[in-house]
Amino acid sequence: MFDAAARHLNFRLAAEELNLTQGAVAQQVRRLETELGHKLFLRQARGLSLTDTGRRYHNPVRQALALIEDATNSLVPAEQKVTLSVPPSFAAKWLVPRLPDFEATHPGIELRILAEEALSDFKHDGIDLAIRLGPRPSDLDLQSECLSPLDMVAVTSKNVALTLKDTPTLESLTKHTLIQDGHHYWDQLLRNAGLTTQKRLLQFNQTALAMDAAMNGLGIALVPQIFLGNPSLQQVWLTPAIKDAGFYVVWPRRKAPNPARKTVVNWLLSQRGDVY
Repeated sequence: MFDAAARHLNFRLAAEELNLTQGAVAQQVRRLETELGHKLFLRQARGLSLTDTGRRYHNPVRQALALIEDATNSLVPAEQKVTLSVPPSFAAKWLVPRLPDFEATHPGIELRILAEEALSDFKHDGIDLAIRLGPRPSDLDLQSECLSPLDMVAVTSKNVALTLKDTPTLESLTKHTLIQDGHHYWDQLLRNAGLTTQKRLLQFNQTALAMDAAMNGLGIALVPQIFLGNPSLQQVWLTPAIKDAGFYVVWPRRKAPNPARKTVVNWLLSQRGDVY
């Protein structure tokens, strides 16, 4: 109970994780503080914070519980369930269209998908795998494989494509409505080239929405090439290469061996013709 409360810094969330009442968790933590003779938490209006003593105590406690979990998993293998965290647009435009193949080839594995932008905490979030966009992870506690480099392409509907030159340039594209997502790739390209859009710039917070807008003829979207596959979208321009960035499959190096997780990693990489 102390560990859960220390991770969440909230008795209610700790109780939900443990399927207990908030009062039971708070009572047991108070009892622990009494037995230790040290205050572990500061109770505040908006939650909890660890005292210096509580912080020092939690680190080895968390490590000890992780050792117990790993030892147990080595004797009683976990069910064939894998939780995969992916960005929402990656889930919508790349993963979901491929899930029928996974279901057909690996019917014994239950693949749970969490579509979220936040970085995963493998120690506390119950995540087995994650796919993230950016440079290769440098954390020594993580293993990673590149699923795809970040190749950006300009796409639009077939009707809008007919209004473009046969070989459009970045400058000629600025004469059309541009659509970008939360990564602001159009802004970066135009700024680096000393250009500004001559029409409006439509802004969406997710790549999937920018692609849908382009598909409906609202303008030209700049998206990762790996997301293409919809025949309603036509590629009209390829950006200069973006170095040291891509979509990476990431998982913890020191977690107990998980055959199901390895199977999912291999399946993901097989979509680019590779395994690890």
